[in-house]
Amino acid sequence: MTDDNKTLKKVMMIMTIIITILLLAFIIYAIKMNLLTSPELLVGRIKKYGLIGPIIFLLIQIVQVVFPVIPGGASCLAGTLAFGPVLGFIYNYAGLTLGSIMAFLLSRNFGLPLIKKLFKEETINKYLKYVKNKKFEKVFFLGILLPGAPDDLLCYIAGISNLTFRRFFLIIILGKPLTLIFYSLFIELF
Repeated sequence: MTDDNKTLKKVMMIMTIIITILLLAFIIYAIKMNLLTSPELLVGRIKKYGLIGPIIFLLIQIVQVVFPVIPGGASCLAGTLAFGPVLGFIYNYAGLTLGSIMAFLLSRNFGLPLIKKLFKEETINKYLKYVKNKKFEKVFFLGILLPGAPDDLLCYIAGISNLTFRRFFLIIILGKPLTLIFYSLFIELF
């Protein structure tokens, strides 16, 4: 392993530790404030932060992909409720895209042991079989495209697959908007 790779691994490990500490602090705060059980409370809390609300929301979206504790659908709905359909879409899209890229890169660097710490082994194995039989790219695209799929897990598995970063990025950029439009329309219709 080269010195550059060792340095990168150390930086990634330090970032992972910092993000984990921040996530734990946020989860404790969110549990005490009931933010994880109520999108309305989350929206209210985000709105109270005024101009930095969008930045906080972007961080929430990034963190919820990297450390999948918060249900993705709930946070997408909260973004639409807090910022409206257009800005909610933009903030959701930016945060989820950045989080997806981080998940892919973390997985690419730390591999299956990291994935096993974040997800149930049964669920992991369900999607790993697609990596082995070369159908993963299609499954990944459908998972990103369709609402309700475990796209966070799929981003991590993409990192240990043969999928290039370029193909991964293209699928995320093209597939994410449809799901987010669905969430925005869902809020507008109901």
